[in-house]
Amino acid sequence: MNYTIKTMNSFTVIGFQKEFSNTMSYNDIPDFWGEVFSRYPLTDTGDIHAKAIRENGIGEFGVCIDDLGPDKFRYLIAGRYAGGEVPEDMVLYTFPESDWAVFDCTGPIPEAIKTITPRIYTEWMPEHPEYGINGDVTVEWYDAEGDMTAENYHSAVWIPVYHK
Repeated sequence: MNYTIKTMNSFTVIGFQKEFSNTMSYNDIPDFWGEVFSRYPLTDTGDIHAKAIRENGIGEFGVCIDDLGPDKFRYLIAGRYAGGEVPEDMVLYTFPESDWAVFDCTGPIPEAIKTITPRIYTEWMPEHPEYGINGDVTVEWYDAEGDMTAENYHSAVWIPVYHK
């Protein structure tokens, strides 16, 4: 598994948020992406949501926030917040400065992300006991320039870590 450890400054994302159950998330999250981008077409220049999507690169990140208990979590379709108006049904989330384990991922979405994420916890974490998870988030990063259906599409999974 190809990874690097990177120190990242604090940053804030803006996005659309929805709660998911652990058991249905792999099926339901791709539907959520479809709902958001069909509801707010980027060609609608007068829509405040489409404006926020364009100006903040919403779609660059998928953010899992595991703070709702054992069976549910929050998921954000997000982009790096550039400032400006936050529409009423969108949220901001700030990540503190942290070290992150960044796992490169190659292949079509969502299959590539679905494959690597469990491997991080079942293979990488046990093989690297010198690291602990620092927080309750996982970030999926998506390359805005690539074709998400291509075999060589590049994405990544980011996990905040600390050195024990």
